[in-house]
This record gives sequence, structure tokens and C-alpha cells, in this order.
Amino acid sequence: MSIFWMGLALTVGGQLPPDGVAQLQKVDGVMPHLRQLAEDPEVVRAIRAQNARRVPLATIQRHDAEWMATTALTPFKQGVLDGPCTGALRRLRERLGPAMAEAFTMDGQGALVCASRRTSDYWQGDEAKWRLTYAQGQGGPALREAPFFDESSQAYVIQVSLPVRDGAQVIGALTVGLSLLDL
Repeated sequence: MSIFWMGLALTVGGQLPPDGVAQLQKVDGVMPHLRQLAEDPEVVRAIRAQNARRVPLATIQRHDAEWMATTALTPFKQGVLDGPCTGALRRLRERLGPAMAEAFTMDGQGALVCASRRTSDYWQGDEAKWRLTYAQGQGGPALREAPFFDESSQAYVIQVSLPVRDGAQVIGALTVGLSLLDL
């Protein structure tokens, strides 16, 4: 077992199912699929197009407040769920099956571009999943967050985030929530 996984297992040991350490190791097996998604031309085009709109951060934060204010499926939320890279997210779901609890892409400011299901908020720019992988446009390593029990999917989930590049330029990020019990 790698030092990363051992440390992670010790950190969250009380929160995982009995075979949790083995499930965590399976995350490594799906990493090639996640990297492929981060390089998918559909994902890159969608993020590039949203970045080109240059939406002011104040507008993004207003959308975020509206997003969190209601659990209803608003036209704006539906637009993200039907976004221009949902086909790529759907193809990953076909490959991983129920192991993929959720997936979403973020632009250069941390705003959602596409999502496989509703997220709790629209702006991810204040969260580690975007900050550490986008890394001010420099791109960071893949981030594997601590597993947690996700009430909405009723599953133990680990979120894995990666930078999305357009050639050598980092333009956004991708997060995939993996159901540890379904890996």
C-alpha cells in the first residue's frame, strides 16, 4: 500500500466500510479514464468557450447565491446539466457505471461548465478541488480528497480533481466523485 493511501486510510479509518482501503486502491485503476476525460476535446472546447465569455466574478457569485438559494431545478441549473460537455461526462458514466457518483467541469474562475448532476453550489473557485488543481493557471497534481459519506447519493465517495489543459495552457478543472463501494 502506498504511503498516500496508508495515511488516508489512517486519517479516515472510522469513516470507511470494512473494505475501504481496498476500494481506495481501486481509485488508481480509474485514473487513466479520468485523465482521458480531462483531455477530451469536448471538455476542452466547452471550458475554452466559457472562459472566452469573460463573465465577471461578481456575476458568477450572484449565480452561485441563486443556485444555493433553491433546491429546485431552475433553467440556469438545467443549462449546466445540459452543458456542451455533458456528452463526455455521459461517456465516462458508461465506462465506470455506478462507480461514478458525479462529475463536473469548471472554468478558469471555478464556475461550473457542465455537470452530471446538481451540485450543492455553482462556484467552486473557493474550494480546494479547483484552487489546487487549477493552481492560478499553472496546473497542480491530481487531488484526491478524503472519502466521505455523501447523503445525496447514499454512498461513500472520494472526489478526484484534475487540471484541464488546452495544449500547454491550464484552462479549468474537472472533478469526479467516485463511489468507493461501486469500484
